Amino acid sequence: MSSPRAILSALVLSAALTAGLFAPMSRADVVTADGATYQPLWPFASQDEADRWLRDGAGDEQWHADPQATALRFTRDFLGFFEIDRTTSFTEEADEAWVGVGYPLPNGENTTAATLHLVRFGAAEDAPWEVVGSVDDTLTLSTPPYGHLAGIAIDAGGTVTGVDESLHLQAKQSTQPDALGTYCCLAAGGSASEWSTTLELSDRPQPGAVTLVVWTGGHVAEVEDFAITGLRAD
Repeated sequence: MSSPRAILSALVLSAALTAGLFAPMSRADVVTADGATYQPLWPFASQDEADRWLRDGAGDEQWHADPQATALRFTRDFLGFFEIDRTTSFTEEADEAWVGVGYPLPNGENTTAATLHLVRFGAAEDAPWEVVGSVDDTLTLSTPPYGHLAGIAIDAGGTVTGVDESLHLQAKQSTQPDALGTYCCLAAGGSASEWSTTLELSDRPQPGAVTLVVWTGGHVAEVEDFAITGLRAD
C-alpha cells in the first residue's frame, strides 16, 4: 500500500501537469526538502511570517510547533468546525505530517472527518507547521486541481460516498476575516458518486493562497466529512 506521502505527492504532480502550473513560484509557496511545492493555507500566509514567529520566540503560540494542535486549530479557528475537537490519527515523516481530525459518535467511538496534510514552513528543524491540503476518502475534492488559479467563480467537483448528503462549499483566505464565497447546498449520495457545482465569490481573492473546502453532515454532526484543496490567486 502506498504511503500518504507518496499518494499526495503523486496527486500534486498530476495536478500540476494537468494545469500547466510549472510557472515561477511566489515567495509564499511552501517547498519541502524533497522539492515538493504546496500552497500555504494556514496559519502563515508567507515564509516571512513563519520566519518571524521562529525568530521572535513561541510566546503563547507554542502550538505552531505541534502539527496535531495546528490541525485542530485549523478546523476550529479557520474553518469554524467546532464539533471536530480531537485527533484520530497521526503520521509524521521528516518535514511532513498527516493528522486525522474528528468527533465522537453517539456510541462514544471516535470517527475521522478529514486527514489534514501539514508541512514545516521553512528549512529549520524547528520551523512551524502549516496546513497545505488533505488526503481525501469518502468525500473528495479533485476539481479544480491543486494549485490552480482561483477566479471570481470556482468550478468544483469530486466524489462522495453516503446517503442523503448535503454538500456545502466555501472559499477562504487566511489574510481576510470573512469567507470569499459560500455555497449551500448540493444534494448528493451513492458510492463514489460524482458531484459538481460552481462557487461564486463575492470578490476577487487577494494575491496568495486560497483554501477551498467542501463538507457534508447533518446525520450525527453538523460536519461529518470534509475535504480541502489549495488554490492560488495572483
